[in-house]
This record gives sequence, structure tokens and C-alpha cells, in this order.
Amino acid sequence: MSEPAVPPLVEPPLVELRLWRQFATLAETLHFGRAAARLHMTQPPLTQAIAQLEATLGVRLFERSKRSVQLTEAGAALLAPVHELLARARALPAQARAAAAGESGRLRLAFVSTAGFTLLPGWVRAFRAQHPRVQLELVEATGDVQLAALERGDVDAGFLLHSPGFAPPGLQHLVVAREPLVLALPEAHPLAAAPRLDLRRVLAEPLVLFPRRILPSLHDAVLALYHAAGREPVVAQEAIQMQTIVNLVSAGLGLAWVPASVREFQRQGVAYRALPAGRVPQAETSLAWRPGAGAAPLARFVAFAQAQARAQAQAAGPGRTAPAATGRR
Repeated sequence: MSEPAVPPLVEPPLVELRLWRQFATLAETLHFGRAAARLHMTQPPLTQAIAQLEATLGVRLFERSKRSVQLTEAGAALLAPVHELLARARALPAQARAAAAGESGRLRLAFVSTAGFTLLPGWVRAFRAQHPRVQLELVEATGDVQLAALERGDVDAGFLLHSPGFAPPGLQHLVVAREPLVLALPEAHPLAAAPRLDLRRVLAEPLVLFPRRILPSLHDAVLALYHAAGREPVVAQEAIQMQTIVNLVSAGLGLAWVPASVREFQRQGVAYRALPAGRVPQAETSLAWRPGAGAAPLARFVAFAQAQARAQAQAAGPGRTAPAATGRR
């Protein structure tokens, strides 16, 4: 015995916005003549339009008599949603203009953990205050993951950590911060309390280091520091996140070179020591994005980042230059 045929799914009829506006006006006035006048039309076409709407929906929306017009239960139930629909339709032109100007929309922003220690919280707070209708989607990711996501278009921009002079291939970028690397070492280590750090002793210690694939330029800068002193680093352990590196230092696995901003991460059992300027590598944080990316919120954020970086350069005193976006256009 064959199974009964399943009837095809039927799409619900699409009702024009004009009909909903006519319904709402009649529901408010409960008088065809006054409703027609408010809509700048004559009464017969309004009567036909309401009849067309009722036929499309398959329900009666108004009870009519010679003396009165009243909403049915179905009509009364529709009135509030129809008002909301019309209000949203009226708001669409302003929303479109705001999106085109970058005042609304979505911005997908990736960041390395070190940015979260310093500039990111204040920047996010200030940008949201200036552009409250832009939806910020924040994603923490290492540099290698960010570069792949930028290439695929999965994120709009990202804060990358690298050594000075590094240019992310195929991307525009804006340097927003520079800081030296500092030494993280176990609090009980003799070097932690030494009045003066001997770089030769430091370079002889086991090292906790990030893998080259996630920070190639900074990884190479750290190795260059050892090679310049005629040493090969003894890498005791690799770890991806800076917080994990500091935790492993606390466990006594070795010393670590970390950006100075990581000192904001106070881990019990870890001491941070700075070496004289010029003797250790520097790290830069850049905002990177794809050239030609047309999202208006991204353009707003780049302009915001340029203004923030200029303010930081001015606050740092003379000799600092205002940042400029670089890279392929």
C-alpha cells in the first residue's frame, strides 16, 4: 500500500508594506472616510485594499456595519506588531546612512593577549563610547591564527605582536605601541634579587620560549640576542600564550623574555627584571587589516587607532613621531 503524498510546502503570502500602513490607519480611526483622508486617497480604493489584505490573510480584520467599523480579535492582535513593523521600516533609511558612514554595523577585531594587558581595554571602552551602534566582536588569537583569519576575511582587523620593522605580508598596518622585552624569572632564582643582571649569566639559563610559528620576527630577535653573545639558547619548554609562559616560569622551568606589558600579569612566584635599554630586543604592537577592505566600521576604527596612537606619542614627549599606516594598498 503506497504512502499518501505529502503536500508541498506553501510559502506564506507576502504582504506589501502599503497594505499594513492602510490597515494601521483604519485601525486607529475606525472610519473609512477619515482613514482615506489621512492616507491621501479616496475611500473606494481603501475599501478594496482592506478587502485584499483580509483575502490574503484568510481572516476578517474588521467588523463593518452601516454605522461603525470595529477591529476583530484577529485585527486587534495584529495592531501592535504592525506598528512595530512600520516603525522599523521608517528607521531603515537612517540605519542605511549610519552604516554607510561607519556609525553602525559590525567590526570583528582579533588581538594578541599582550594587547589585552594594556591598550585594548581602554581603546574598546573609548571606541564604544564614540560609536555605540558599532557592534564589536573581539577574538583573542595568536599572530599566525590572525594572519590566516585576515586572509580568509574571518576578521576585519587584528592587533599583532612583532619585532620593529616587521611588515605583515599583504596587509596594511599601523604601529600603535613599542616596548622592550623584560626578563621573567622565578622569584627564588638568585638573579631575581641580584643588584645588577649579568647578561652572560642570564643567557646561560634554561629558557621558556614561544614557538617561532606564532611570532617569527620576535622569536628570531630573541635568538639573535643569544647568537650575538656566542651562545645557543637552551629551550626547556615552549608555550603559546604569554600567561602560560609566565606560569611555567613560576613552576621553575626556566627564564623567559616577555614584552614589558606582561608585567601587568602578576603571578605569585614570578619576578620581572628590566635590562638596560639597547641591550634587549624591542617589541611592537600593530593594528593590521587587509588593503581595500571596504567596511565603514573598519575605516572608523583605523582613524580612531591613528588618533589614539598620536595622543600616546605626544604624551611620551618630544622625539616621538605620529604613526602612519603602512603596507600594500
